[in-house]
Amino acid sequence: MNTMMTLEDIHAIERMREEELEEARALQSMMMPATSLRTGTVIVSHECQPVATVGGDFLDYFELTDGTVGIYLGDVCGKGLPAAMYSALAVGTLRGVHKTGQMPDAVVSLLNKRLLIRGTPRRHCAFQYAVFDPQSCDLHITSAGMPTPLHLSTREDCRFIDLGGIPPGLFATAKYETSSIRLEPGDSVLFFTDGITDARNLRDEEFGSKRLLALCETHRDLAPNDLLEHIFSCIAGFTRGQEQYDDMAAAVFCFSPAP
Repeated sequence: MNTMMTLEDIHAIERMREEELEEARALQSMMMPATSLRTGTVIVSHECQPVATVGGDFLDYFELTDGTVGIYLGDVCGKGLPAAMYSALAVGTLRGVHKTGQMPDAVVSLLNKRLLIRGTPRRHCAFQYAVFDPQSCDLHITSAGMPTPLHLSTREDCRFIDLGGIPPGLFATAKYETSSIRLEPGDSVLFFTDGITDARNLRDEEFGSKRLLALCETHRDLAPNDLLEHIFSCIAGFTRGQEQYDDMAAAVFCFSPAP
């Protein structure tokens, strides 16, 4: 029996793999917001660029039944299809947890417990969850291994919000805290994964947090979609000639009440 593969067989297998990856990409895109969110007080937009057809970065934003607005952002360890599958597990685990009206630290603690039950070797995800209360103008944030968000203030210098935490799915003893900042009308918060600041150019220099801060200082008045477009354009220019090596995702959360 001849078991040798022909060139036609190899091409058929490659086409099948490409079709499967494209289907996986389409399914993963369905876990992302289809459009920007616009409420009476909030505008949220996002941008994602996986390094492969699919990736491990994930995010969502939504209105809650009590009138607050939630947003989460996650970054799975690794790249490609395995990372995308774990991100699907994390998103599925979040269903029914993040829309309960609980404070972010309680949500992340429950996510940690559930991911530990479904422990996957060599896989974990950094995670960040925030809830904005339009009545108090307070944004409550819990971070678990993610880069600190950037507060784009209309009255003061832009600054990184000091947060810390252990990625969920690693330790049963992990503790999480909620930090809060008060937003003024016109303020925005940039949430992002480390693929943004870790992007490197041909001289092996990182784009870095200082460049990101300076860029946002200069262009803080841009609409969320325009700011994201400018950030990703600047990173593309900075890394020109160098292959992207990590997934990139970002979201701009803008407090923009009607006058």
